Order: sequence, then C-alpha cells, then structure tokens
Amino acid sequence: MDDRPAKIVDAHHHLWNPTTGQPDIGYVWLRDVGAPKPFGDPTPIQRDYPVQEFAVEPAPSRFAASVHLQADGAIPDPVAETRFIQSLSDKNDFPIAIVGFVDLASEDAATVIEEHKKSANFRGVRQILSRLPDQPERSFATVEYLDDLVWRENFILLGEHGLSFDLQCYPEQMERAAAFFSAHKNVPVIIDHAGSPWVQTAEGFKRWYDSMAQLAALPQTSVKLAGFGMFDVHWNAETISPVFNALVDLFGYERMLFASNFPVDKLMRPYHALLDDFTLLCTNANETQRAAFFHDNARRIYRI
Repeated sequence: MDDRPAKIVDAHHHLWNPTTGQPDIGYVWLRDVGAPKPFGDPTPIQRDYPVQEFAVEPAPSRFAASVHLQADGAIPDPVAETRFIQSLSDKNDFPIAIVGFVDLASEDAATVIEEHKKSANFRGVRQILSRLPDQPERSFATVEYLDDLVWRENFILLGEHGLSFDLQCYPEQMERAAAFFSAHKNVPVIIDHAGSPWVQTAEGFKRWYDSMAQLAALPQTSVKLAGFGMFDVHWNAETISPVFNALVDLFGYERMLFASNFPVDKLMRPYHALLDDFTLLCTNANETQRAAFFHDNARRIYRI
C-alpha cells in the first residue's frame, strides 16, 4: 500500500539465537522444539531470528527504531539477554530499546535490576502475569503475581529506577491489576497484545472492553496493538476493527502503539500484511495521530 507510514517504531518484537547460541543465552522454550504453546505450534520460529532478518521485514528503510521484549522467563540469567540485545543494537547501529525480565517475586530483584541498567538501552521490565486457573494450557504464569506480597513490594523498585512495566495479562485479571497500578502512577504501564482479547464472542468482547476501561482510566497506561495472531490466526483489519476502534475510544491515538510481536506473529502472516492492515485501520486518523501511533508514542514512552 502506497500510504504505509514512511517511518515506524515497532514497539514489541523479539530477537534470539537458540540455534547458534553465540552467546548462549540459555533459552528454554525455544529449544523445546515442538512443545505446544498457548499460541500454537512454535516449531517454525524455534530457530535464530537475527536483527538482519527483522530489519528488512517491512522494508530496509522503514524502521526508525524498535523495542525488544524479553523472550523467555526461564533463562538462568535474564541479564545475559539484555547484554546480547544491547550488543546487537551497538554493532548494527540500530536503536533497540530493551524490556528485560526480572522476577519481581524474587528476593534478588533489586540486584537484577541494577545489572540490567548497566546496558544503556534498558528501559523497562516485563514479567508475564497471564494466568487462567481453570485453563493451565493458556496460562503463561503458574501463580497470581498480583497477590504475591514480595512481587508487590518489588514493583516499587521500577518507579525508583525510572523504569516502565509491560503488562501481559488476561481480561479476567485486569480489575485486580488496575487496583494495584492505581497506587503506582509513577510507573508507566504498557499493555501488551491489545489486552489479550482471547474470547472471540460478544460476551468475551464485553468482558475485555469493561476490563480495559479500568486500565485506560489510569493516566500512566498505554496499549500496544500486536499479538492478535495469538488469539485468532486468521485475523485481518476487518476482524480486529471492533477492538481497534474500542481502543481508540478508550486510549486515544496518543496512548496507542504499533507493534508486530515478531517473530511469533510471523507464524500467522507476513509483516507487510499486518502493516497494510494497521494502515487501513488508521484511515480516519489525521497525520498527527498516525505519526503518534506508528512512531512517536513508542519513542516517547520507551525514551528512544
């Protein structure tokens, strides 16, 4: 499409090297080839996904910068992943903001944060909270971290260090999350995967909308439009337009971020297709709003 944005910041992607292992980050799920994940069979992406491949997904000249999200919470030393991504950014002269993993339920969380911060591009933390007690096959977390007293106490460290938090949870958890984050307005919270609208029914949409409205009411929250393939492998602009339009109503273009969730969503469709769909969804946006969604918001929120 000729009206695709000239410059984008992809606010959510991953880079990894489970095959070559240079350096060896100690990935777990990426080397458990074929083991089912909540988003399906991961086999095609359980290989190296280098910055050179990622950088040409939309067009070599289109990326202005990107944001790398931690890829595996079971890595023995999560700081090793941050150092690896920092080295890729430095060697390839490619601005990559880094959101790393910290187990905030651990007693050594403060030390791990300090080590992450030695990498210049480190900007925030993601610890996936997504959990459905009656559906373990869809759960990424084995416990409800929002109820963990150590986790809640260590969350305060993010504000003290000027870091953001990437929130990945299900709508069923959002009321509890909003109540907690309302007491920590100094920590920017970026909601991953459009708030995980995983139930594709009218009832599921209403539950998602009502839950997202509670988070949207907090001024420090924003939302990333990515990861739709985790809930609907055949998604397109038409099928996600109700979600997109609802998020415009709840957050406005000034708190929405374009993102790909590559290479995970590469399992479902090529980069140019999702870029075309988001361009189409932004048809009614003005130039300032389009620039905010595709580029400016990510630069501002992740301090790129």
